[in-house]
Amino acid sequence: MAARRILLLAAALTGVALAHYAAPLPLNTVAPAKAQFGLPFAGPPGPDTWMLGQGYGNTTGAYRQRRSTYGNLQGIHAGLDFSAPCGTPVRAIGDGVVAEVDGPHGSPPHNVVVDHAGNLSSLYGHLRVRSSVRVGQKVTRGHVIGESGDSQGTCVSAPHLHLELRDRSHQRFFNPLPFIAADWNSLALAGSFGRGYEYDLERPRRWQTPDSQPAALRGGALLNEYRQPWPPAPGGAR
Repeated sequence: MAARRILLLAAALTGVALAHYAAPLPLNTVAPAKAQFGLPFAGPPGPDTWMLGQGYGNTTGAYRQRRSTYGNLQGIHAGLDFSAPCGTPVRAIGDGVVAEVDGPHGSPPHNVVVDHAGNLSSLYGHLRVRSSVRVGQKVTRGHVIGESGDSQGTCVSAPHLHLELRDRSHQRFFNPLPFIAADWNSLALAGSFGRGYEYDLERPRRWQTPDSQPAALRGGALLNEYRQPWPPAPGGAR
C-alpha cells in the first residue's frame, strides 16, 4: 500500500494520469466484442487512401522489441496500424465522450481517447496536429476527431494511424478485430497484415491469425518469451 501511495503521489506531482496506476476493470464489467464499432476512416481501402500495416498482437516487430518498446504490454503490439497519407480524416469508431486530447497514454505527437459504453476506450495515435475536439465533448460514430499523421512527425517516414481498444482503466488491451465491423478477410490480404506474426516453434499454430491474437494486461509478464522463436531475433537474442 505504501508503494502504491508513493506512485500516486509521484503521478500527481508530475501530471501523469492516474489511470496508469488504476486497477484493471473486472472483465465481466467490460462489454463483449459484438462488432459494435466501425472503421476509423470513411472511404474504402486502397493504395491511395488507407491500408492495414502492422497488426495487433504477437507481430515479429513487437517480438523483437518485447523487452523494450512493448515490455509493459506483455510483449505485443497493442493496436492496429493503418497506413494512410498524412491529413487523412480520422473518425470515431463509435459513440462516446472525449476523455483525453494529447493525454499521457502514448502514440505521439498527438492523440485522442474516446470513452464508450461498456467500459471501453478507443485511442487514436500519431495524429498530425492537436485535435480540435474537447475533453468532455460527445461524439458519434463517424465524427472526425483528427488527422492521421506520422509517428516520427515527418509525414514521410511512417505515416499511419495507431488505433487501440482498451478498458476504461487503460490497463487491459483488446484485439480490435472482433469489436469492429469490417471485412477483415479481405483487408488482411493487403501488405504484411496477418502474415507478420512471430512463431513459437514449440506451439507453431498459436497466435498466427489476426483474430486469434491475445488480450494484454499492462505490466503483466511477457507472453512471447519463446525458447524456439521464428524468425529468430537479430543476433540470435531471445
